[in-house]
Amino acid sequence: MSDLMDTLRLQVISCTKCNLSKSRTNAVAGKGNYNAEIMFIGEAPGRNEDLKGEPFVGAAGKILSEALEYAGLSRDDVFITNVVKCRPPNNRVPLQEERDSCHPYLSGELDIIKPKIICILGNTAYSSILGGDSITKNRGKIIKKNDQLYFLSIHPAAVIYTPTLKQVLKDDIKTLVEILGKIKKGIQVETLS
Repeated sequence: MSDLMDTLRLQVISCTKCNLSKSRTNAVAGKGNYNAEIMFIGEAPGRNEDLKGEPFVGAAGKILSEALEYAGLSRDDVFITNVVKCRPPNNRVPLQEERDSCHPYLSGELDIIKPKIICILGNTAYSSILGGDSITKNRGKIIKKNDQLYFLSIHPAAVIYTPTLKQVLKDDIKTLVEILGKIKKGIQVETLS
């Protein structure tokens, strides 16, 4: 499994499929536990992630780590990645062409990790993966698509701009862990269609 992920990581860091490769410092492949039951998917790397070559290492990453700890998890328990693997200029929303270019890498990560549940963080990931358009309206809910469960939550970066959302994110991640517990016990969970 680690050989597959190493190969995929090398493909990500050498990728030149779109124009983001020209402005990046580092492409950012997913990172975490290859046997994770929960995978987190955000939008794209920010400045700190671009500099370090790792996902969620800046302010939003610190907020995500706090939410994980609140729910009884650590970053070593989960796998964290993004829809787009290179930082868009000025942190703009990734273009559809950029999302499409990175899609095989995200699919590869999903095929290797095979998470029981995927936590989608924010609108860009929601629209990219499930075609959704209102994370705030649907956060805290589960969607089942192609036999995969997805849990929706706000992006940790939203907390930076709206600090009152910090508890919302923490509660969402705690709910996610509770839902995973039910799934592991074979208890049916309610999903949106």
